[in-house]
Amino acid sequence: MELSTFQFARPFALLLLVAVPYVLVAMWLYRRRTPRLRFPSSHLAEGLKPTLWTRLRWLPPLLRVLAVALAVLGLARPQVRAQRTEDVTVEGIDIVIALDVSTSMRAVDFKPRNRLHVAKQVIADFIRKRVNDRIGLVVFAGEAYTQAPLTLDYNVLLDVLKSVRMGVIEDGTAIGNALATSLNRLKKSKAKSKVVILVTDGDNNSGNISPTEAAAIAKQMGVKVYTIMVGKGGKVPYPVDGLFGKRYQYVEMPVNPALLKQIAKTTGGEFYVATDRESLERNFQSILDELEKTKLMEGGTYVRYTEVFPLAILPAVLLLFLELLLSATRLKTFP
Repeated sequence: MELSTFQFARPFALLLLVAVPYVLVAMWLYRRRTPRLRFPSSHLAEGLKPTLWTRLRWLPPLLRVLAVALAVLGLARPQVRAQRTEDVTVEGIDIVIALDVSTSMRAVDFKPRNRLHVAKQVIADFIRKRVNDRIGLVVFAGEAYTQAPLTLDYNVLLDVLKSVRMGVIEDGTAIGNALATSLNRLKKSKAKSKVVILVTDGDNNSGNISPTEAAAIAKQMGVKVYTIMVGKGGKVPYPVDGLFGKRYQYVEMPVNPALLKQIAKTTGGEFYVATDRESLERNFQSILDELEKTKLMEGGTYVRYTEVFPLAILPAVLLLFLELLLSATRLKTFP
């Protein structure tokens, strides 16, 4: 709702209007004291009929007074104050994406590329859809490391994500360490909502921190953990270097959906399963929709001032110009 009112930014300037009557009196006294052209006898003036311009001889003083009054109004800076109250959206979401970079992510069941390549592309699309949210990146295999702290610079974050690859970290799947490292990035966060998105294709088999303990800490911190299991487990095509180049063989990939479900349930998040690129995209879209629901609506009052003093100054200048023009031409007075 918008409410408009009229006001003066310098109301004290209106005190100058008190001087206008005194100016009128001073002008009248001045005209009385000014010598006039006198006729030697009254009968000579009887033949002179008053013209229209003679009757308008009072117009220049009036124009001058009006010009001064309008100039004073302009000096007081009249304004239109428009006040609008509306609900504004405050995002306040800090997001850490924990991405599994263990060698099992080399499986090519997400044809035509491997799991990690597809996951990076989908995560990049997710980042581009966010606005005003700080996002960080943690990568993990046998250990977990912060690849990018929470940032609003999505271009830098996307460059960091693009450089992520397998084989840099000791192999394994340390889900507990990944959660703990992600929570460490969020412990100083003052955001209204804090989220971890855990993307993994395996079972916890490395690290020194229990995933369930890390989930309990996340709950205490008010951090929701969304878990995405990449692949459905079982035997999947996996690239193997042979004598005659790269070939694929089916390798058993252990998964633990029960653990990922428990983590999500403990923290108030959601558990998802992605078996191909399309389902992974749907998973991230679902998370995106959930994050949109966490936006906070706060009432905000906005005040806009519109200066209208030109509506007083411009007429004042025109009236003054007209007064000078008439006083110098048709309504010129002679002593």
